[in-house]
Amino acid sequence: METLAMHISNGIIDGPVAAVFAALALAVLTFCVLRGRRDLDDRLAPMAGLVAAFIFAVQMLNFPIFTAGVSGHLLGGALAAMLVGPWVGALCVAVVLVVQALVFGDGGVAMLGLNITNMALLGTAAAYVLIALLLRVLPRTPTGLAVTAFVSALVSVVVASQGFVLQYWLGGTTDLGGNLTGLAGTMAGVHLLIGIGEGLITATTVVTVAKVRPDLVYALRALKPAVPAPAVPVAGGAR
Repeated sequence: METLAMHISNGIIDGPVAAVFAALALAVLTFCVLRGRRDLDDRLAPMAGLVAAFIFAVQMLNFPIFTAGVSGHLLGGALAAMLVGPWVGALCVAVVLVVQALVFGDGGVAMLGLNITNMALLGTAAAYVLIALLLRVLPRTPTGLAVTAFVSALVSVVVASQGFVLQYWLGGTTDLGGNLTGLAGTMAGVHLLIGIGEGLITATTVVTVAKVRPDLVYALRALKPAVPAPAVPVAGGAR
């Protein structure tokens, strides 16, 4: 394949598969709208706009992956999940992808469902699952927050890339000669390198916001630290 970019262009995946994923993306985004309305408050609503604008701006900046001959940019799933939560975060990334496809031609319009599924839904979901796990075991210090942001961003990029592999297996228009494993390995390797860049950007941004306004970091206020069970005093010997 000529490109390993996450933004799928028209014609790479056949029409029926693209239509199925468009319907899936629409259904999940509708659920995100309904669920995200519960989280919206005076802090989250303006923050969502800022996050979408920031992701859109940073995605314009590509960093080269010299070993792979391609370039990468922030996908934004982990960043959005940490700052505004998984539901609103998925919507922020989806809005950015729609604008990029319609205005800048970055990704095919007919492939929007595929791109939204990979980057806005799979990427954000994978990131938030890791965020929820890591924030329960790591200290909520700048270092712990940076590690959480870096790891979740790195993994989310790789997961999103494997979403493309699944889609190509279902409806790819070019015969790979049965070398789907090779495609999966190549996509994972390239996006592992891209994920390192995304992890650094995400960690730097989240820690900076947390130092100034920790109340604006959704993950810190929504995910409560694990509370150990209180010790039960034993009197008169063990029972």
